[in-house]
Amino acid sequence: MQRIQLGRSDLHVTPICLGTMTFGEQVDEPTAHDILDHAVARGVDFLDTAEMYAVPARKETYGATETILGNWFAKNPGLRQKLTLATKVAGPSRGMPWVREGGGMTAADIVASCEGSLRRLQTDVIDLYQIHWPERNVPAFGTMYYDPTKERTQTSIHEQLDALAGLVKAGKVRYIGLSNETPYGVHEFVRLAEQHDLPRVATVQNVYCLLSRALENGLDETMHRLNVSLLAYSPLGFGLLTGKYDASGTEGPDAPKDGRIARYESVRKQRWGRPEALVAARRYNQLARDHGMTPARLALAFCYTKWQVASTIIGVTTKAQLDEDLDAWGTTLSPELLAEIDRIRWEMRDPAN
Repeated sequence: MQRIQLGRSDLHVTPICLGTMTFGEQVDEPTAHDILDHAVARGVDFLDTAEMYAVPARKETYGATETILGNWFAKNPGLRQKLTLATKVAGPSRGMPWVREGGGMTAADIVASCEGSLRRLQTDVIDLYQIHWPERNVPAFGTMYYDPTKERTQTSIHEQLDALAGLVKAGKVRYIGLSNETPYGVHEFVRLAEQHDLPRVATVQNVYCLLSRALENGLDETMHRLNVSLLAYSPLGFGLLTGKYDASGTEGPDAPKDGRIARYESVRKQRWGRPEALVAARRYNQLARDHGMTPARLALAFCYTKWQVASTIIGVTTKAQLDEDLDAWGTTLSPELLAEIDRIRWEMRDPAN
């Protein structure tokens, strides 16, 4: 895998990033360390985490993923310097008071969260520090429409950038990024950074998969023109695009209990649990089989080969899953197959947006 540059930064990473939100919930620490060892052995040099992980979020597992990573770095002296490490500051609470009290995300919150992440990760610097979701009101995590009556902003984007600039100046953060953002948000962060000589966002981490392609309707142009790189998360649609739920559905006695959607009621209540998402996933999964490949290979190749994507974030619970995801690299999709994918999208649209 040829390494790619993130935005205008000097971060050069593999086009596959290991996401770690399962560590500390579905994956215990010894297994997580084995997966990390295997990922590095196979050439992955980009890791992504967040202060609120593990997922599904619970008070008992808040910060667990970063702690697991920090212990792994401590076991492997010198390895931290060879890897690009990304983590995130949580946005407004979203029903998680153990992450942050109150409804906002102040400059002081950003600094305190960064300090906490540095301690748990047992590192002096975070390579890419991302705002996990916007401080202002936006349609995210499956919300369909923007509602101006729900505006809640307490800290301006300029104030957020000032706080992040202080962390960069102190040497605690190298570059900054966004997540679950909109075209407006990306434009504002870049405009204010350039106007006030503040850090410029290098990346946006948003959902992107066969079931959720909304960013192709505006955000992709924004990122292309502003030279901000996309980190695509959930390329397998929380498992819907592996085919594991095709026969059983996402709940009931026959649903795979190791799957996140079947295992957690909270996940079934989200966009991945929508009946329409499963119907569309079955269509894409059958298309993959009709073309002689596994559903996962088709879904991953779709992300791996799209011009919009800089690096695809994969989440796994076993080394076997990691190998399957990495082995899909290099798969090409014919123009005819891509046209069939688009025909399904035209009919089904984006049920997991």
